Amino acid sequence: MGVAKLTDQNTVVPESKYARVERERRYLLQDLPEGLSRADHHFQITDNYLTGTRLRIRKVRDPKTNKWVVKFTQKFAPNPADLSRTIITNIYLNATEAETLAIFEANEIRKNRYRFKFQDRQFSVDMFLGDLFGLVLAEVSFETDEEMDNFPSPPFAVADVTNNEIFTGGRLSELTFEDIRKEIERNGLLRRNVG
Repeated sequence: MGVAKLTDQNTVVPESKYARVERERRYLLQDLPEGLSRADHHFQITDNYLTGTRLRIRKVRDPKTNKWVVKFTQKFAPNPADLSRTIITNIYLNATEAETLAIFEANEIRKNRYRFKFQDRQFSVDMFLGDLFGLVLAEVSFETDEEMDNFPSPPFAVADVTNNEIFTGGRLSELTFEDIRKEIERNGLLRRNVG
């Protein structure tokens, strides 16, 4: 008797008490918002997206302390048409566990993450490095759907790119800044509504 092959059709993913809904808006920025500089405290993040999966290994380093936090994460949107609501599960890893998982083929993103408070909201502002150097995105999280749905774009945002799949981490890990620039031009994201 043979062993059945696992497929998406025969694999059940039950509700998890460890997974949570993450509600976020994502914005394209021209540069860091006014009042924030590259010299301000930030975290150095390296994301490795495991090829062909919804999994990533995130390494976060605080340059002030040289301490690391490593997370093994599954993140996906249950409704592909709504990328503002995702299901996320994190497992924190020690150094040995992180090294063990590093053998898998992955696409890498590197970025500096700045915390930025604006109108009583905490934003995460990411300045991308490497192949995505020049890209700046900001994210803000919400506790409820209503809160997120009624949130206006901040004035420092060029465009709301929340539901543009190309600006998700897994997709960005496959692209360069030139690819992103072409997408921005093709979609007219730098044109702002005035009036």
